[in-house]
Amino acid sequence: MNDIEDSIRYAKKYLEDMLSFFGLNTDVYATSTDGEVIELSVPSTHLNGFLIGQHGDTMRSMQFLVSSALKNNGYPYNRVNVDIADYKKQRADRLAEKAGEWIATVKESGKPMDLAPMNAADRRIVHKVASDAGLQTESVGEGRDRHIVLKPNE
Repeated sequence: MNDIEDSIRYAKKYLEDMLSFFGLNTDVYATSTDGEVIELSVPSTHLNGFLIGQHGDTMRSMQFLVSSALKNNGYPYNRVNVDIADYKKQRADRLAEKAGEWIATVKESGKPMDLAPMNAADRRIVHKVASDAGLQTESVGEGRDRHIVLKPNE
């Protein structure tokens, strides 16, 4: 049985090999959080826009491919997070800031607020910020329509 270190090494090499097909020979920074999620960080290069893709689509696809390769090769750890030039981190920071504005609005008005649909990672960020601010949240809807409702405390 392989351990998390083997999974990290495999994921790092797999992503570096994939990037080399695009002519990008770079060192991917690899680590794990909580010993469960493999974090792969690609440094900023002239290919950032291409590798991130529209709304992070290409980056998510690479994440899926690395995760699938780990699963298909019997690695027990296959949850992967790929970030390119800190795109996800910066996006999370911007979203947390925006969530703070929504929370202030809900607290002032005392009325619930339906947010626009967002992916699971973004919803997790908003839930955490709202929880830290003492608001209740609920995810409603299915699939692409799933969104958060911010609720004032009664």
